[in-house]
Amino acid sequence: MVIIIQLNKRQEQILQIVKENGPITGEHIADRLNLTRATLRPDLAILTMAGFLDARPRVGYFYTGRSGTQLLTDSLNHLYVRDHQSIPVVVDEGISVYDAIVMMFLEDVGTMFVVDKHALLVGVLSRKDLLRASIGKQELNSIPVNIIMTRMPNITMCSKEDLLIDVAKKLIDKQIDSLPVVKDTEKGYEVIGRITKTNITKAFVALADEGY
Repeated sequence: MVIIIQLNKRQEQILQIVKENGPITGEHIADRLNLTRATLRPDLAILTMAGFLDARPRVGYFYTGRSGTQLLTDSLNHLYVRDHQSIPVVVDEGISVYDAIVMMFLEDVGTMFVVDKHALLVGVLSRKDLLRASIGKQELNSIPVNIIMTRMPNITMCSKEDLLIDVAKKLIDKQIDSLPVVKDTEKGYEVIGRITKTNITKAFVALADEGY
C-alpha cells in the first residue's frame, strides 16, 4: 500500500522557491508569487505540518529534503500495535471442536487463541482448522481443540510495542489473518490482545485521512 501526499500547484511552487532560496521568509515567498502573506499562510501551514518545510522564527522557511515517500515512512514508523489492537477471543484447550465452531460463529472472528489452565497461550485455532476437522464423520463434541490447533512454537506472535508495519509484514509472510498480542511472563505468554488485517487497514486508512 503506497500513499502519496498530493500537493496543489501553488504548494509545489512554494517548495521550489524554498529549495532554491531557503532560508526564506514568508513575505519573500509571497513577493515571488505576487500574492499576499495572508493568502499563502494556509499553504505554508500545510507544508510545515506535513514535514516538507521547517520554520524558524526570525529566520524563515527551510526545505527538509524529505519526499512524500519518506514522510509516509516516518508516519508508519510511529504506528504501534498498542494503539490499534483489539480484544482477543480466547478459548480453553479442553473445549470441543463443536463448541469452538459455535463460539467462532457467535464472535464473528477468523482466529481464536487457545490457552491452558494457567491462561497461557498454547495454540491458535483458525477457520481452516475447524473446517478440516468438520470434514468426515467425526463426532465433533468429543474432539478437543488441542488436537487440531496450531501449537507452540509454531505460532507467530507480536508485542504491544511492535510497529504496525512489521506486524503487517508478518501477516503477509505467513499468509494469516491475525496475530496474538502477547505479554512475556516467567511461565509463558499471556494473550493481551489481537491484531488483524482489519486493524491494520483501519490504521492505514486513518493515516491517509490525516493527509499522508
